[in-house]
Amino acid sequence: MAYYIGIDLGTSSVKLIIMSADGTIVKSTSKEYPIYFPGEGMSEQNPDDWYNAVISGIGELTDGIDKKEIKGISFGGQMHGLVMLDKYDRVIRPAILWNDGRTQKQCDHLNGTVGMDKLTEYTANIAFPGFTAPKILWLKENEPENFARINKIMLPKDYITYKLTGVHSTDMSDASGTLLFDVKNRCWSSEMLEICGIDERVMPALHESSSVTGTLAPHIADKLCLGRDTRIIAGAGDNAAAAIGTGTVKDGSCNISLGTSGTIFISCDSFFGGSGSALHSFAHANGRYHLMGCILSAASCNKWWQEDILGKTDLAAAQKNIKALGDNSVFFLPYLMGERSPHNDPFARSAFIGMSMSTTADNMLQAVMEGVAFAIRDCMEAANAMGIEVKRSSICGGGAKSPLWCRIMANVLNIPLCTLENEEGPAFGAAMLAAVGCGEFKDTSEAAEKLVKERLTYYPDKETAEKYNNGYLRFKKLYPTLKDWFRAN
Repeated sequence: MAYYIGIDLGTSSVKLIIMSADGTIVKSTSKEYPIYFPGEGMSEQNPDDWYNAVISGIGELTDGIDKKEIKGISFGGQMHGLVMLDKYDRVIRPAILWNDGRTQKQCDHLNGTVGMDKLTEYTANIAFPGFTAPKILWLKENEPENFARINKIMLPKDYITYKLTGVHSTDMSDASGTLLFDVKNRCWSSEMLEICGIDERVMPALHESSSVTGTLAPHIADKLCLGRDTRIIAGAGDNAAAAIGTGTVKDGSCNISLGTSGTIFISCDSFFGGSGSALHSFAHANGRYHLMGCILSAASCNKWWQEDILGKTDLAAAQKNIKALGDNSVFFLPYLMGERSPHNDPFARSAFIGMSMSTTADNMLQAVMEGVAFAIRDCMEAANAMGIEVKRSSICGGGAKSPLWCRIMANVLNIPLCTLENEEGPAFGAAMLAAVGCGEFKDTSEAAEKLVKERLTYYPDKETAEKYNNGYLRFKKLYPTLKDWFRAN
């Protein structure tokens, strides 16, 4: 039986799985690596830490597996990170990550001086501090000696592809998050490259997500004891890969992810441009398009509150006493790292509001979970404003393992939410892309139809949903009230 490896290059660790042709996860492993914070709001990693973790993970993953049956490898990966190589293909400096906030000045220049209308015309998006183009402008201004050495610009997962194959490549979905990519026409934007002062030759070759970008380099194949004809498939940005893994490939289908960050991902057959600051308009890993709303802190809010503040590690036990949904008088703004959709405000911060002498720890935890759900609804409301009505959605990520959180989400959004039998997220989607790229399935739709299975559906309760609707109307007034205070502090 043929096997396919899916690799999810995350922010704190890499997750690797082996999937058989029938969708069974045969084996999985993960490897952690450090993240560095060299200054206020800065977030970096060493790309070779990723590579070493991947090589170690593949070795562990394939131990005891018939290696000659491993046909393909593909990736889902953290988006927006800036990896730069010199003329010898050596890493110039640590990668600047998606959650790095140092580029507000550059974003203000792009959105203000170049103009949001022009940016939307060139790329279908506006500038966010996490995107790649503002990082390049920051580097040009603050590290001109490193900027001058740039011979190739890569995204995180694509650096691993290069190390495995010697090929400089990326896929359309990941390229969409650079602000250097013309999403509508699926090519690099000559206007944005000129604005950033870089030549198109430094950009990686573009591929669709299920395209073969190369095969294992001989020395890598021999090192891993894999066949030299093992195909490397382009893969996708983490959210697009997760969407493949959740079967979010049909027009209008939706997936909600509650990971470190939170997203709504809406698959679209047609291109939607001009969404302004609210939603991203990106290429999808199925060869079409998608809209995405992203909140920067989701399950990480729960982890922060329980582990960092309260010192508790059993997150499931902490939720067992929360029963009365929709009746909480405490509100939480989940902007621990600023916010992307829909506010585009790196200065936004978290806050608890509405506490009294009768407030309990359960009220506070419930407020955290509800605050994340309300922020996701902000993104859903932006889609509604564009004429897109989501009637049901899948839900995945670490937060989706909480039945309580799923019930809260279903009632806040007032739509059914289904969990899936397979919870491997981007890694599973990457393995599916590898299978499509190797000809196991004709396309991602066929792969999704055969491999993705629903597990449990959470339905909203009419009375509870109405309570949460009233709560949301109160929640959405909080950020505008505090916006100026955030920026003044």
